[in-house]
Amino acid sequence: MENLASSLLEELNCETVFTIPFLGGIEIAESTVITWVIMAVLTLLAWLLTRNLKVNHISRRQAAVESAVTWLNGFVEGMIGEKGKRYVPYLVTVLVYIGFSNVIGLFGLKPPTKDMNVTAALALMSIILIEASGIREKGVKNWLKGFAQPVAVITPINILEVFIRPLSLCMRLFGNVLGAFVIMELIKQLIPVGVPLVFSFYFDIFDGLIQAYVFVFLTSLFIKEAIED
Repeated sequence: MENLASSLLEELNCETVFTIPFLGGIEIAESTVITWVIMAVLTLLAWLLTRNLKVNHISRRQAAVESAVTWLNGFVEGMIGEKGKRYVPYLVTVLVYIGFSNVIGLFGLKPPTKDMNVTAALALMSIILIEASGIREKGVKNWLKGFAQPVAVITPINILEVFIRPLSLCMRLFGNVLGAFVIMELIKQLIPVGVPLVFSFYFDIFDGLIQAYVFVFLTSLFIKEAIED
């Protein structure tokens, strides 16, 4: 248990990779560097897969890319509805980023979603989009009136919900990723050979992708509620 506690504390610590002296000594955390790596990889893949696109006589590569993009857009649009179609590109981007972040542990890197700062930033961006979508759809006046629905007495609860939602999104993603790590450490201590590899594929791939889906699903649900009449 002492080894598990030490490993858990090590995971919770946000290790500083380097500092930027000419910007006042800003510390760059490991999760930030890995996020940059993920961004670079996804950007490179996007460039490689979208070169030489054609309208007629398309290649198998282009057909596969178009099918994947169409499926992702349709998948997210099915959650948010036709009215929230303009928010699909952002949600697809978040889905792909979290998915890659959660499975990157298979390559020996620490998933950035194990850092609460990363999950908090994702939740903050989502909640800003949620409230902005409500203002865009209803206008500021009607958006403010919505806090008094269905009855004025629950206005404080509706206001509190604005702050609870990002906390819920943040802690759900962070807690599940960290919980998977704790379970894996317990399995490694009990059965050090063979079995941990199988569970690693489960937690890093299946559970990691499920958490990406849950985050985007809840964000889509909140946006859908915000833009309803």
